[in-house]
Amino acid sequence: MEPELTPELLLNAYASGVFPMAENRDDDAVFWVDPERRGVFPLDQFHISRSLARTIRQERFEVRINSDFAGVVTGCAARDETWINDTIFDLYMQLYRAGYAHSLETWQDGELVGGVYGVTLGAAFFGESMFSRRRDASKVALAFLIDHLRTRGFTLFDTQFITPHLASLGAIEISRVEYHKRLDRALSRMAHFTVPPGVATAQGVLQRSTQTS
Repeated sequence: MEPELTPELLLNAYASGVFPMAENRDDDAVFWVDPERRGVFPLDQFHISRSLARTIRQERFEVRINSDFAGVVTGCAARDETWINDTIFDLYMQLYRAGYAHSLETWQDGELVGGVYGVTLGAAFFGESMFSRRRDASKVALAFLIDHLRTRGFTLFDTQFITPHLASLGAIEISRVEYHKRLDRALSRMAHFTVPPGVATAQGVLQRSTQTS
């Protein structure tokens, strides 16, 4: 008999290096994934292109944290193919209410147009998914998120898998063994996603990105 899926079980899974997925939104079953090759974002290697820097400098989007977590998860699930079913959605809402899950969002004219969400444990951020309804909305969210993680003391940004899009922004693929080493180090440290509150300015994000690139 499979154990009941609870927020506690989910956190223990992340601490062990595995994460949940569903085959599709209509499938009630959830399975655990522990890839042989893992995607991560080295926090000092995020690449901000000239065009993205221009977009950030123009401040087209308002960036917020935890303003509409449910809206971000809903946006991430609004695809023809998604691994976010009702069970997973509910679990992350519980983690959000418990302070373990967070969203970083981009807003335009009062409308949620992009964002990314994930789970935090120790100094690790487990990125789950991101979405965009405007050009560059998710890229801006990712740039602000990486700056936010750096300034809050996080050392690991897990992207689970790697895609050409993530690779173009600086994500890399590492072995399962290497991932577990980085995970263990991150879990031995403490970082706080919402302390201090708020997000950086566009100028601050761009300035720090040039210092680390």
